[in-house]
Amino acid sequence: MSKTTENELVFLPLGGSNEIGMNLNAYGFGPADDRQWIVVDVGVTFGDPSTPGVDVIVPDPSFLEGERILGIVLTHAHEDHIGALGWLWPRLKAPLYATPFTAFLIREKLRDAGILDRVALHEVPLGGTIDLGPFHVEMVTITHSIAEPNGLAIKTPLGTVLHTGDWKLDNDPVVGERTDIDTIKRLGNEGVLAMVCDSTNVFVDGVAGSEGDVREALAELISGLTGRVAVGCFASNVARMDSVIHAAEKAGRRVALAGRSMHRITAAARSVGMLSDIKPFLSEEEAKVWPADQLLYLCTGSQGESRAALSRVAEGSHPFIKLGRGDHCIFSSRVIPGNELAIGRLQDAMAERGVRLYTEKDHPGIHVSGHPCRDELKQMYQWVRPRIAVPTHGMRRHIAEHALLATDMQVPETVTPRNGDMVRLAPGPATIIDEVPSGRLFVDGGMLVEEAGEALRERRHAASNGVLIVSFALDKRGKIVSDIDVRGLGLPGDEDKPLGDILDDLAERVESAVRKLKGEALEDEMVIEQAVARVLKKASQGIWDRRPIVETIVLRL
Repeated sequence: MSKTTENELVFLPLGGSNEIGMNLNAYGFGPADDRQWIVVDVGVTFGDPSTPGVDVIVPDPSFLEGERILGIVLTHAHEDHIGALGWLWPRLKAPLYATPFTAFLIREKLRDAGILDRVALHEVPLGGTIDLGPFHVEMVTITHSIAEPNGLAIKTPLGTVLHTGDWKLDNDPVVGERTDIDTIKRLGNEGVLAMVCDSTNVFVDGVAGSEGDVREALAELISGLTGRVAVGCFASNVARMDSVIHAAEKAGRRVALAGRSMHRITAAARSVGMLSDIKPFLSEEEAKVWPADQLLYLCTGSQGESRAALSRVAEGSHPFIKLGRGDHCIFSSRVIPGNELAIGRLQDAMAERGVRLYTEKDHPGIHVSGHPCRDELKQMYQWVRPRIAVPTHGMRRHIAEHALLATDMQVPETVTPRNGDMVRLAPGPATIIDEVPSGRLFVDGGMLVEEAGEALRERRHAASNGVLIVSFALDKRGKIVSDIDVRGLGLPGDEDKPLGDILDDLAERVESAVRKLKGEALEDEMVIEQAVARVLKKASQGIWDRRPIVETIVLRL
């Protein structure tokens, strides 16, 4: 059989491999020139100081545009798995499939993007199945740090793939069902071709820990506190919210929600019957006058996000939460790598106000991870016994270590793809057969732009080098007939060299450079701009050891 007619089963990560977050995975079936696809998850990651002005980053789906995508299956409702749908669905244009809690939050995203009425969104019950061409997908209930997480058993004529999604083993998840171990064992007994598996905590020995244990730790801590209490946690962790609320009520406190995400997730949880056995939340007006010892604020912003509730509390600008000496703030969350400085600033600001802080470092047990540690990974491999291990959801070091662990667990084959690597799972040995276009798109000013786009390059350059703006007028003969105005943005001066004096000197250099131009050069705006930029960049290098952006405005009279 020729290469163009032989059916193949391929796995293609376009996000989430060699990184934690921004998950977008695709499975293809058919001959190389006529594949059908399903997509698993369409998530975001977030900007950092290297992407000024860019808060949201999404995977580049260019390779899949125009392909036959039968459906997009969402494993759970974390932003790094569903957050890019509003931006990327118009490029993928396939029906969506999700369990009810995830579907509720997807609708909110699609509504915000103005495309809800264009998208076919199908709710799938827990443990339900989806038939999409050659793919028969079974939702496998697992536990994680959000409601209704699912693994996917993807069955094809060439074998079954268990796509774990994000998971952990938790016998007391507080909210939702336990991991469906019976189904996982059944799949292992039936035979699993490949397991595509979470690598986040592969370097952590033991197990992640149970939400039930966190519930007890929070109840004990909160019961001994006086004054106002604020708790910061991930809004998506409904089990953690439930534990905080019950701990508050047990301690005689009422709960007020602070942060848009808290209200949004609460609505989603209640839509599927969760958070039904708690007292009504206090309104903002009620919280303002409620006795301090009878109040608990459940807040967004545990990662130091500048516009979230806790940051506004720390800077004293929150409309109804005021914390000070004698009050308490509990961080029931982990520090996501990259957020250390922002969280440190937030906690310092809280401490400056006299607020006592509690974190998992000084109060072990008030947070547990939602991802599997080494003992849980080993257990999963013992149940599933795949022929091929495909580690994902991790940096390169996580993926490489996960492959070694799988080998130790007697998995015959391992493959460690990067984003854009197309892996043939069957027929034959697992191997990377192609590298397709991949990368990132930045949400910049409400538009999707290329990662290497000019706007962000200029913004980065301006952030580190500053900007010089030059303006002057020329008459018809090219003679300077106005003062030359040079203004600087982001450039320093001091007592010995005031910025105004430096700019005056630069203006003289511009005048000299323009006067040296002759004939047709004085009629060409680009030639003039290049001459001005050249002299100012050279001068700036000597003055500040920087090469600022130079913008030249020439007025013709």
